[in-house]
Amino acid sequence: MSDFFPIVIFHNQDCGTSRNVLAILQAAGYAPEVVAYLQAGWTRGGLLSLFAAANLTPRAALRETKSPAQDLGLLEDGVTDEAIVAAMLDHPILVNRPLVATPKGTRLCRPSEAVLDLLERLPKGPFYKEDGAVLIDENGLRVG
Repeated sequence: MSDFFPIVIFHNQDCGTSRNVLAILQAAGYAPEVVAYLQAGWTRGGLLSLFAAANLTPRAALRETKSPAQDLGLLEDGVTDEAIVAAMLDHPILVNRPLVATPKGTRLCRPSEAVLDLLERLPKGPFYKEDGAVLIDENGLRVG
């Protein structure tokens, strides 16, 4: 597609939700900028800007499972946002994923179908998530 609708996805290839979101974007005809944040890491300013755009607190963006959050004591009451951000800079896996930024907004796209609200167009139907669940029916309508 030739129209300009820039999209950035902060992506973790090992995450099924992140893979589904990327597949949705591509099936809708977009060529998003894919940031492999586990390899690229974060900057403090970039992370805080992304959270502000998505209306997320560091605690709300914290990945609690399959991460070192518990071992680092980040799940305890009283842990400050500053401590969480500092840990995220040292351990990029602590940031929940996927985060997607488009001209229509920025969002933590969990579940994966949350990305549909950020798009100007949807994938042509039928469209299935990788687990076989129908997301867009054969008439091009959202399911669920």
